Amino acid sequence: MANFKIMHCDTNLKQPTFKQMKKAVFIFFLLAITSTGFCQLKSIPFEVVDSLQHIQKRNIIVFIHADWCQFCQRMKSTTFKNQEITEKLNSDFYFIDLNAEEKRDIAFNNQVFKYQPSGNNVGVNELAVQLGTIDNQIVYPVLCVLNSKNEIILQYNSCLSPKDFKLILEKLKE
Repeated sequence: MANFKIMHCDTNLKQPTFKQMKKAVFIFFLLAITSTGFCQLKSIPFEVVDSLQHIQKRNIIVFIHADWCQFCQRMKSTTFKNQEITEKLNSDFYFIDLNAEEKRDIAFNNQVFKYQPSGNNVGVNELAVQLGTIDNQIVYPVLCVLNSKNEIILQYNSCLSPKDFKLILEKLKE
């Protein structure tokens, strides 16, 4: 027969004071900032663009990609990790990272865009098609730039190096 020992729980533990809690929150916040870095690209969802445009008018840069696209992954790991590009995007534009195969409904510009299946576990979101189609086809990655009225002002479907992307950002700010 097994020997069991009964342990008693000490219920007289002290609750942390407000000052201790405040210090713990500050340390957690500090660690969170330093672990993620100061140069992280901020991507916003389409659903908040209208609200943000009421606060400050900016062009919207939409990066349309697919998980299986090696050129899309290259841009994510090089171009969008470049500190200068990240700072420009965060300060001067609204950036949206759109997976073309997004299955959830996306509300944007007073419309709801749905996922359109085209086979077994294959399909594309209607919004990706609307924003990313150039010459009747969509080729990933696509860079789509909208003005503050949600009108397309630029579409570009190619893998952009940090150097080429910087040139586009500079032209957009003129």
